Amino acid sequence: MLRATNIHKHYNQLEVLKGVDIEVKKGEVVSIVGSSGAGKSTLLHILGTLDNADQGKISICDQSIESLKGKRLSAFRNRHIGFVFQFHHLLPEFTALENVCIPGWIAGSKKKDITIKARNLLKTLGLEDRLENKPQQLSGGEQQRVAVARALINDPDIVMADEPTGNLDSANARELHQLFINLRDQFNQTFLIVTHNEELAKMSDRILQMKDGRIIN
Repeated sequence: MLRATNIHKHYNQLEVLKGVDIEVKKGEVVSIVGSSGAGKSTLLHILGTLDNADQGKISICDQSIESLKGKRLSAFRNRHIGFVFQFHHLLPEFTALENVCIPGWIAGSKKKDITIKARNLLKTLGLEDRLENKPQQLSGGEQQRVAVARALINDPDIVMADEPTGNLDSANARELHQLFINLRDQFNQTFLIVTHNEELAKMSDRILQMKDGRIIN
């Protein structure tokens, strides 16, 4: 599903990533753990095509990322990668349903079809009664589930999550952990998760430990 080799990244004189290799298979839930400053989020953003590596190669679904630029790269990201962040990044002026639909609209899907799909996703995630609520009318856990539905709307090959439980209380964090596992079990969904949460990491199929810009196991 995803293969990256010899990924390097500098910010001015600071070397953040020092030759990272990683592979993720279809249907895996893989967690990346490590102390703050280890390079976890930087690596995730590069693998998700939100940032560029200084050196190295990345392929997703056998597509070389280095060969994609501009609109082609944006279209590939929209179609193949879903994102869930610590802060939900829901647009406050839109309802839960509209927030989930937006990536589908950007992809050019028919409005009727994507709306039906978004309703079904939100129902699957237990939010069928919150479709018309705006983000400020939702709890933190509900907002994060809307963000998960948004990440899934285009049937991405991989969902990348950056500290997805970092802004949730323990009960909502446990619910989100189980949701990721259920989505893997039901839909063979692939997840790559950066987390400090040991409980979430232990539920993953594999744990990758990062230290000082390298994966050490």
